[in-house]
Amino acid sequence: MTSAPPIALRTAHVGPVTVFYREAGDRRNPTLLLLHGFPTSSHMFRRLIPLLADRYHIVAPDLPGFGYTSAPPRGEFAYTFDNLAQVVERFTDAIGLTRYAIYVFDYGAPVGFRLALARPERITAIISQNGNAYEEGLGEDWAPVRRYWQDPSQDNRDALRPMLTLDGVKWQYVHGVPDASQVAPEAYWLDYAQISRPGNDEIQLDLFGDYANNVAMYPQFQAYFAARKPPFLAVWGRWDPFFLPPGAEAYKRDNPNAEVHLLDTGHFALETHAEEIATFIRRFLERSVPRS
Repeated sequence: MTSAPPIALRTAHVGPVTVFYREAGDRRNPTLLLLHGFPTSSHMFRRLIPLLADRYHIVAPDLPGFGYTSAPPRGEFAYTFDNLAQVVERFTDAIGLTRYAIYVFDYGAPVGFRLALARPERITAIISQNGNAYEEGLGEDWAPVRRYWQDPSQDNRDALRPMLTLDGVKWQYVHGVPDASQVAPEAYWLDYAQISRPGNDEIQLDLFGDYANNVAMYPQFQAYFAARKPPFLAVWGRWDPFFLPPGAEAYKRDNPNAEVHLLDTGHFALETHAEEIATFIRRFLERSVPRS
């Protein structure tokens, strides 16, 4: 029986940020850049990486303020999605990535789509797992965040703090999952521990507020999909309360060749459907990104 390629744990220095990342697979194979979301880290890809690394070069960084990547103080680094994307872009330069497919989830979508706008020639394909770019994909659970966008008062900011509690993090993992016992508790406990570090709550609240700028950029992302028509795969937990299935289906409006699959699970679809998602990805990349 062939064992999965080992996963190396590395760091790269990008200005004031030390980026932690997981890397596996032969660099001569096509690269897949995995971009996580809130409130997690590259740890969310722990099951997916071994299922792909025999045929692809996999790179999964932690975003600034998440996981094991350093978190500069807010006075020294502004926690905006523009800045997260700039760090990831410079990170790809630092480790020598020039062509890659992207897997985007949650926050990883506006980060990855900014990379695509800035350097479209580098993007070979896009896989979106509950990574939204359409207004119709935003669920009613965004209501408290929208209130904060409209009125960034301290009261509206504080009203978002329950999302940073253990119960709030766990709910994101288990909501919409038919059998919650399939969700490994260490996943949400690790996320909770990492966003509970001193000062990290304010970082997360800053990003909640800045997400309004992602929504404002949706038309730019959509114009990119329509003009470039990159090979596109959407694999989506259909019971996600934040990013609804219409957001997955909407990709086909601008890119008619987009492939969409809805899975019987919630937001963190990899916790319950890693094998199925890996199968979709392998078939998709075999067609879209030939191996040399």
